Parts: sequence; C-alpha cells; structure tokens
Amino acid sequence: MSEKEVPEIKIRPEDLEVETFRASGPGGQYVNKRESAVRITHLPTGIKVSCQLERLQGLNRQKAMEILVAKLFKLREARQEKELAKIKGKKVSASWGNQIRSYVLHPYKLVKDLRTGFETTDTEGVLDGNLDKFIKAELKAIKSEI
Repeated sequence: MSEKEVPEIKIRPEDLEVETFRASGPGGQYVNKRESAVRITHLPTGIKVSCQLERLQGLNRQKAMEILVAKLFKLREARQEKELAKIKGKKVSASWGNQIRSYVLHPYKLVKDLRTGFETTDTEGVLDGNLDKFIKAELKAIKSEI
C-alpha cells in the first residue's frame, strides 16, 4: 500500500485502549526515563499493535495507528474475499474431463449431463436448443442438496 492509498477505516476513540511503556533496546541516557513506546489495542477485534521506533510518544502513536489501520484494512479485505468466495462457490477448471455434458453422435446417439447423470437419446432436440429436461434435472439436483 503506497502513501497515496490510505484505506478509509473509521476507528472510534472509545474502541481503542492506549498504553504507554518504556522502550527497550540499546541503552543510552534516554531509554529508561520516559514512556515513549505505545501499545494500542482495538477492543472490538482484539488486535494489538505496539511501536517504539521513535523517541517521541506522539510519533510512535501515529505509526502504531497507521499499522492498526493497515491490519484492520487487511482483516476487512479477508472478510470480503471470504464472503465473495461463499457467493461464487467452488471453482472448477475448464480442463479436459470437466465438461458439463457429453455428446455421442456415432455409432449411437446419446447426450449425458455429467453433473446430474441425466441422459437422453434426443440428440437433435438438444443440439437445436431444447435443454428444458437438463435444466429440470439440475434444479432437482440442487433442491435435493438443500
């Protein structure tokens, strides 16, 4: 995600729990005197983010919020993809052997729906577009699954 693509996620302040703590890392005169590190918990989802990169608490809070927004955006995208996959159903490749119907025109005449097992010898009618029997067989199969 580039800087221009900021996701629109609204976070209410009452949904956040902000904690400050002393940053860890290499010593120095500054490290254990001020609580500059920030830990933000998003209460509805339970996502926790901490940041202690900067020396100022305000900058750490800002970076932690950016990370939290990115994680919430990723979570929202995952939910949307899951719902979309649920709507689309399973995917079947269009490779050999995954066809819906097979047509045998010689030496005998037969059209078979491979999903439902429905067969008919009226190949001319099927080739002319008379698919009502196949549609009814598919609807029966769907109804029996439910």
